[in-house]
Amino acid sequence: MKKIKLILYFPPERTDKPFTYHLVKDYDVIFNILQAEIQPGKRGRLTIELEGTEENIQRALEFTREYGIEYRPFNKNIVRNQGECIDCGACTAVCPSDALHMNTETWKLNFDEKKCLVCELCIRACPVKAIDVNMFE
Repeated sequence: MKKIKLILYFPPERTDKPFTYHLVKDYDVIFNILQAEIQPGKRGRLTIELEGTEENIQRALEFTREYGIEYRPFNKNIVRNQGECIDCGACTAVCPSDALHMNTETWKLNFDEKKCLVCELCIRACPVKAIDVNMFE
């Protein structure tokens, strides 16, 4: 099984169609929605993780393109500089997925990269600029 993360861009005429239903039913892939900004009749964006065989993922991507939905690999992550971090917890207040949270025993900041949506809200919230976004290929 293979996993990939993608950002999908929906044209306004596709935001009210059952696209994800077809991914599961017709192409036998599992998907996890990481972030969604979709409203009927407006351009939408969906960040997902797809899991399946290499062949099924390729078929699902072909369907996506033919369906008129643009996509690109999700290629960024959040990086925390532990040397600069003062464990103030300001970033935890804006983290929607609880990827950043305080350990109540040590009062140290914990970061669970697997939960991170890379929404970048924590970057703006950090008073000492100890959080940054990393782009990669």
